[in-house]
Amino acid sequence: MTGPSLYDQVAMETASVVIRRYSTSFGLASRLLAPAVRQDIENIYALVRLADEVVDGVAASAELSAAEITERLDALERETCSALRCGYSTNLVVHAFVLTARRTGFGDELTTPFFRSMRADISASRHTPESFADYVYGSAEVVGLMCLAAFLHGERVTPAQHTVLVDGGRHLGAAFQKINFLRDLAADFGALGRSYFPGIDVTTFTEAEKIRIIADIDDDLRIARASLPGLPASSRRAVALAQSLFEELTDRLRATPAEVLATSRIRVPNPVKARLALSAAVGRLPRERNATTTARAATEGDTTK
Repeated sequence: MTGPSLYDQVAMETASVVIRRYSTSFGLASRLLAPAVRQDIENIYALVRLADEVVDGVAASAELSAAEITERLDALERETCSALRCGYSTNLVVHAFVLTARRTGFGDELTTPFFRSMRADISASRHTPESFADYVYGSAEVVGLMCLAAFLHGERVTPAQHTVLVDGGRHLGAAFQKINFLRDLAADFGALGRSYFPGIDVTTFTEAEKIRIIADIDDDLRIARASLPGLPASSRRAVALAQSLFEELTDRLRATPAEVLATSRIRVPNPVKARLALSAAVGRLPRERNATTTARAATEGDTTK
């Protein structure tokens, strides 16, 4: 057996840059992963971000038509599928992703629904309950399953433990996506013309609708939280931090009036992120949210960006 080639190393270094430049929250959490696991998560995140850029980022700003963006996304999926089979891609991000996928044992059973959800963003502006569930599964839950494959690589878990962790991974991915949808309600509608939540009109968004959405998020977070103790030590602290950051954000969304969410973007202040990171670093797992923590979220630091 030989170590990674120079090309492999450059591909992985490229993937690592992506998470550091694009996401402060996930970049912060990834620092608590064991080094080998961290690289796998960075490899996964880089492809997810690359696909998102095709759909909503540089491709759109280059004034490509919907048909041209679809063509680029289709090409990225074909390249990914081909590389999953042969283990090589001329695209450095795809190559890094495939190194992780082939090593940890997942393939197009997860990438196919992912690209299907990315493709839906090109044309769909509103969702039914059924299309929303399918979108969240493909755009977020399968990413949780990809990460779980990396977390469990080389670990021994029973079938019962694996079932709990899969359920937790899917619900954590779903929670992250729904929280982002709620936080970005104004931007998604104003800039992209999208309303992800079924039956929600951003122009008439009500407090009752917000409470219903957050109750669903709370259920996802509760299921994910219960699975945390079963994760290997190499990933548990990082996942605990990611969950804590999004639970904090959920509390701030809960404390923000619906009419404000329809026009502003809420964030977790950096000092609060640092406090949560320190707590996760010493091994503390997130606890059930209560009225005290929710009230604190309404007053601790600036929540808008």
